[in-house]
Amino acid sequence: MPRPVSLRPAVPALYSLALAAVVLGPLLTSPGYLLLRDAVSTPRSFPTDSALGLTDAAARAVPQDALLAAASSVVDGGLVVTALLTGALWAAGWGSARLVAVLLPTAGLPARLVAATVGVWNPYVAERLLQGHWSLLVGYAALPWTVVAAVAVRRGARSGWPALAVCLGVAGLTPTGALLASVTALAVLAPPGGRSRLVPRLAGAVALAGAVAAPWLVATAVSGGAGDGSDPAGVRAFAARAEPALGTLGSVAGLGGIWNADAVPASRTTVWALVGTAALLLVVACGVPALWRRRRNPVLGVLTALAAVAVLGPALAATGPGLQAGEWAMVHVPGAGLLRDTQKWVAWAVPLYALAAAAGVGTLHARFGGRAGVWATATALTVLLALPDLAWGVGGRVRPVQYPDAWQRVAATVPSGDGDVAVLPAGMFRRFEFSGAAPVLDPAPRMLRADVLQSGELVVAGGTVAGEGRGAAEVERLLLAGAAPADLAAHGVGWVLVEHGTPGDLGDSARTLEQLEPVVTDAALSLYRVPGVAGTPSDDRTAALAAHALWAAVSAGGLVGLLVLRRRVRRREHHGGRRRAREQS
Repeated sequence: MPRPVSLRPAVPALYSLALAAVVLGPLLTSPGYLLLRDAVSTPRSFPTDSALGLTDAAARAVPQDALLAAASSVVDGGLVVTALLTGALWAAGWGSARLVAVLLPTAGLPARLVAATVGVWNPYVAERLLQGHWSLLVGYAALPWTVVAAVAVRRGARSGWPALAVCLGVAGLTPTGALLASVTALAVLAPPGGRSRLVPRLAGAVALAGAVAAPWLVATAVSGGAGDGSDPAGVRAFAARAEPALGTLGSVAGLGGIWNADAVPASRTTVWALVGTAALLLVVACGVPALWRRRRNPVLGVLTALAAVAVLGPALAATGPGLQAGEWAMVHVPGAGLLRDTQKWVAWAVPLYALAAAAGVGTLHARFGGRAGVWATATALTVLLALPDLAWGVGGRVRPVQYPDAWQRVAATVPSGDGDVAVLPAGMFRRFEFSGAAPVLDPAPRMLRADVLQSGELVVAGGTVAGEGRGAAEVERLLLAGAAPADLAAHGVGWVLVEHGTPGDLGDSARTLEQLEPVVTDAALSLYRVPGVAGTPSDDRTAALAAHALWAAVSAGGLVGLLVLRRRVRRREHHGGRRRAREQS
């Protein structure tokens, strides 16, 4: 007689999915596109040179943009981003629960659900959602799974390497995610011990890390995006920020402190920031004694060290000496611009926080008695109430929008290979009536088949941070000066797109536009043709495409390996069940 199927193992996954749905409710219940600060989803995007990281700007969105270009050729791009973001929050909670099952195997289901709550429901997730860093959250979600996979490698499990390949590949959707997961994997694999040999496992992890980082490493090498250094002004602009009633250290210890004061939940702008942080840290502190008793476990030691770096590093980087060191690095260390948003590295603290919160359930149960489920419920509610407005799109601020029809007409008009697109007004950020009050990245680069020139210059509180796109900055200067169309054509510009209804500098561009042929004229957008331009594809596309293929192969190969192993296990279980049935008959 077959055994009844138990749903108990699926509870953490179902619970995490429910939490993700509560957080992302507006995106899941209404059609449209995520367009909020750095988050830009469009119906369709294309594999332009910019998407492959082959412009002179820093390659910060590879292979993310190439993946969206491929996926949106089959499925609407808005659905792709919503699915990836939902999967990220789901995986963050489920992975946290799985991490507890692996490292604290005596912790029961209630404790694992507490860990899942911490993984999904925290200020880091809220602030990165409001900043539009959906792809960073994909890398964040991979962290607990990366630890689980690295532990499997240490233990000599066959599933370890393919699982690690999948984790690093998924995290590698962005350069930051690749660094977060790769450092985590190497840190877990580095301590001696385990059934696998130290040097081979470290070498294997380094090889995987290099493969998943290939898209942005190759793009940076061939385009020179990091060759001139980053603007040192970005260090102060993107330093971690102290929240109300909390110093910088308290803010990052509470998993908050993002540099942009406008990208925080409303509750974190009041004294509730102190209350919520105290509640979260109390939940974590309850489990510290239990983790201390397991201090001989090298993996727990590594996660503790990573958490300490994640909290102390951004706090120290925001001090006077830390800012000076960062400014020096921006000028003298190639690629240091990737590190300037120091608060994003707070993600390394979350796996330890989730473990401590789960361990705290056992501590409370042992000390005060009662049922573990009651203590787990109280702990989870404490975490939820510490950040009440994360629900429903962080208080309704993360919601879909609809593009005016003119965007689709322009997208259908501009071909590839017929010159680049210059945009007006100047700058990368827009404030459209249809997208709400928050500034948003210009959607044109992800909407059009041609490369849209962007300087990368960012306007932040207290000043401007220069970008790396020198060529785009020169074209912008020509437009604002009212240059002749021939001057634009000499820089490879075949189109000028004017986006109406958003503030920004137009300079004397009207003189240039008067000499151009209007192709699309609408209240939302005007598109002009610049004559005499023939686009030339980048000579480096082959190398960039090969790097993206390598990244995809790592992820796909790992997934195939896991499926093959799972099929073998099921086959053995099936044959074992048949053999036992024959023996009993």
